[in-house]
Amino acid sequence: MADPGMMMESSESAGPRLNLDEPMFDQNLYTGRAKHFFMVTNPLNVLLSSAQLDEAKKLVQLYREGKEPAGTSNDEVWTAKYRYDSAFHPDTKEKMMLIGRMSAQVPMNMCITGCMLTFYRTTPAVLFWQWFNQSFNAVVNYTNRSGDSPIPVSQLGKSYVLATTGAVGTAIGLNMLVKSAPAIIGRMVPFAAVAAANCINIPMMRSAELSNGIPVFDENGNRVGNSKKAAKSAITQVVISRICMAMPGMLIPPFIMNQLDKGTFLKRYPYLNAPIQVSLVGLMLLFATPLCCALFPQKSSLPVRSLEEDIQANIQKRGGGIDRVYFNKGL
Repeated sequence: MADPGMMMESSESAGPRLNLDEPMFDQNLYTGRAKHFFMVTNPLNVLLSSAQLDEAKKLVQLYREGKEPAGTSNDEVWTAKYRYDSAFHPDTKEKMMLIGRMSAQVPMNMCITGCMLTFYRTTPAVLFWQWFNQSFNAVVNYTNRSGDSPIPVSQLGKSYVLATTGAVGTAIGLNMLVKSAPAIIGRMVPFAAVAAANCINIPMMRSAELSNGIPVFDENGNRVGNSKKAAKSAITQVVISRICMAMPGMLIPPFIMNQLDKGTFLKRYPYLNAPIQVSLVGLMLLFATPLCCALFPQKSSLPVRSLEEDIQANIQKRGGGIDRVYFNKGL
């Protein structure tokens, strides 16, 4: 590690400073958000050790203070920033549990979704994989919640039970309805169950945000209050993103597998059914995860006039001059 004098010299001579409060790419453009999430959801980030993540956090902190080691390049800073963002919560600043991180979404979901699509015919299999999926979703939703308010254990349990019940009930009910329908219709049931569960699980898991609001800030990062309307907007955006994220991996592979079932390949090699399905889902998710996370800006916003009256009054007391407020929508 360079001495403080060398660090400060690096800070002063390196030219314009990077703004680490914003992503590398323009978040006003969908393409910029997509590039950002391709880096944040990169499955290779799962392989980073705790030491590497802590080192990334340290470099980000040093850079913010203008004390980074001499010779540190912008590329090194951005790499550290994206490693940091992939593992630490943007509001609480705590290191997130491994399977809840966005970088774990592709490897985890490809296995779970692939198995849901493969083992969808029997009730025990439907029960197990829908339960397993909702258990994983509960972890992800808690880990990527918006704001810094803790979620009560009772709320976690209620959300988990309702989402699991909704997913299992939808899957089993639809399976019974489509027994006489073409096979391809039956293959679509897991997606319907997942979509229904997302509409239950995410709002329930984040119901404290709907009750208490989430932090909203002016364009300079000054907190101006907690808004329930911002929470509603954030949760709606996340539900839409999650359903869209599931669509390619849960709707396209069934058509491919249905065609394979009609041929002789899977009859000759039936043990390849699950591996092929998991691989197809993984390929879809590799692109669908970042592309659907990018549907809405992570730093979302609302016009001040649409906020609660008390927040508008608070803004006026502070001198006004604010047209929009910003908030982390969560993932």
